[in-house]
Amino acid sequence: MGELAIAAMHRICKKAGAERVSEPAAREMGRVLEEIGIKIGKEAIDWSMHAGRKTIKSEDIRRAAEKILGR
Repeated sequence: MGELAIAAMHRICKKAGAERVSEPAAREMGRVLEEIGIKIGKEAIDWSMHAGRKTIKSEDIRRAAEKILGR
């Protein structure tokens, strides 16, 4: 698995209402969330560069997440 802890993936699934979560499901959740996070990060870089900054700010992440997740 990548950067995300399996225990955190278990907690996320349980917060969503799951009674039980298998280890493979938790690992897959981590893989998917990491993939989405990378996409959001790349989009946030574009937002910060467009604003003439090298530093990503929280509003860059928010805008990137809105674009990627379609919210």
